[in-house]
Amino acid sequence: MARQEQQHLQVLSALDAAKTQWYHFTAIVVAGMGFFTDAYDLFCISLVTKLLGRIYYTDLAKENPGSLPPNVAAAVNGVAFCGTLAGQLFFGWLGDKLGRKSVYGMTLLMMVICSIASGLSFSNTPTSVMATLCFFRFWLGFGIGGDYPLSATIMSEYANKKTRGAFIAAVFAMQGFGILAGGIVTLIISSAFRAGFPAPAYQDDRAGSTVRQADYVWRIILMLGAAPALLTYYWRMKMPETARYTALVAKNAKQAAADMSKVLQVEIQEEQDKLEEMVTRNSSSFGLFSRQFARRHGLHLVGTATTWFLLDIAFYSQNLFQKDIFTSINWIPKAKTMSAMEEVFRIARAQTLIALCGTVPGYWFTVFLIDVVGRFAIQLLGFFMMTVFMLGLAVPYHHWTTKGNHIGFVVMYAFTFFFANFGPNSTTFIVPAEIFPARLRSTCHGISAAAGKAGAIVGSFGFLYAAQDPHKPDAGYKPGIGVRNSLFVLAGCNLLGFICTFLVPESKGKSLEEMSGEAEDDDDEMAGGGGAAVRPQTA
Repeated sequence: MARQEQQHLQVLSALDAAKTQWYHFTAIVVAGMGFFTDAYDLFCISLVTKLLGRIYYTDLAKENPGSLPPNVAAAVNGVAFCGTLAGQLFFGWLGDKLGRKSVYGMTLLMMVICSIASGLSFSNTPTSVMATLCFFRFWLGFGIGGDYPLSATIMSEYANKKTRGAFIAAVFAMQGFGILAGGIVTLIISSAFRAGFPAPAYQDDRAGSTVRQADYVWRIILMLGAAPALLTYYWRMKMPETARYTALVAKNAKQAAADMSKVLQVEIQEEQDKLEEMVTRNSSSFGLFSRQFARRHGLHLVGTATTWFLLDIAFYSQNLFQKDIFTSINWIPKAKTMSAMEEVFRIARAQTLIALCGTVPGYWFTVFLIDVVGRFAIQLLGFFMMTVFMLGLAVPYHHWTTKGNHIGFVVMYAFTFFFANFGPNSTTFIVPAEIFPARLRSTCHGISAAAGKAGAIVGSFGFLYAAQDPHKPDAGYKPGIGVRNSLFVLAGCNLLGFICTFLVPESKGKSLEEMSGEAEDDDDEMAGGGGAAVRPQTA
């Protein structure tokens, strides 16, 4: 350990030991507003899909208002995830090649442009409108994807080792406020349009239940996602490149020391000779597909990718389709008993309540406790409790769907979200930014995040079909296994996530170089048997 400390660059030691300062909070806000925008853009579509069905697919000859055909609903809900997955892989790799800062602005501009373009999806036919919307939401997702590895990596490389987990968690916690903001914005806009353009229920007046002005509602909601990203663009461009990238990847100790001297407001020696000596001594220039990486970090990457994949199957299938679950337990009335604006209002109210009671608190429990309890324990607890509450919903499902028990269902449902966010939904984002070498950190985080989005695609596409009633499926759908059996499947995913957590190391209180093995030289590695830098948990 003493030898590692001696060969540690002063600029990196200064960052590890720095007291919490104003620049930490600035970095949290600048990176966090990107995540606020990400969450708003990804989840607001679920608030308006019922409205899109009414506007573009209503057949007045039918008893019930229109809904999106299965293939269109799957595309509208899932296409942004496909873009996000691609963006996570591409921008994660690019962040290690060009630097975190230079790529950071690209992702934000793409999000702003595509948010606005999504709301401007005009055409003459419903199919053309949906196709245009899906095109822009794919590229919106592509930009959002880049924000995952870059925000996490930048925050981890700026933070001190004592409170690094809390800082990264605080960035990710802005996702909760983004989900909440989406619900609140939708409540405000739908309320304004309900008051300004009153309409009867569909069963009373089929044509009049969806007013012409309703077409503006979903467009305004989607376009407002550009606002927070646009506001933070200037501050993103002012942030200096992280010292760890500049020193360890770009090999420019002088620039790293100069940048961090301004940020930390202390004098830091540049130590270029020491850096060159470290590079000569430590041949840790192995690539992602090398045997050395597989030996040191292979199990770590498997662990971070599989746990994120399994978590997101459960998390996104619930979050995107909770409006369908609320309808199935009669918490939201039948569509034909409401006007279009009333349906939007009720869906937004239900999702806002879940966000307020279950989603947002869970994130901030993680912020306050992660550097006390540790990542490993929080992730295990989260997966375990999610399994318990999913089974608590599924086993007595018929009890929850009977009249008078709906509030109990909502409380149980909120607890599953609480333990997702005070658990693996936060830790799977944090750990990949801490345990891999600087030159591969963004790439490995992008791979882990992409595995998560693959899980989100499975959850969001699969749940559309799987949750269908086996006897009375919705129009256009084949019979599925039902909501109850789907909850059993999700509980199984959470249990697998619990098991895979044992592949992921604990990084609490350790420097990034200690976790990644960059503080070791070749002699240290040979003495240790050439194993992983930090081994997975076994207890």
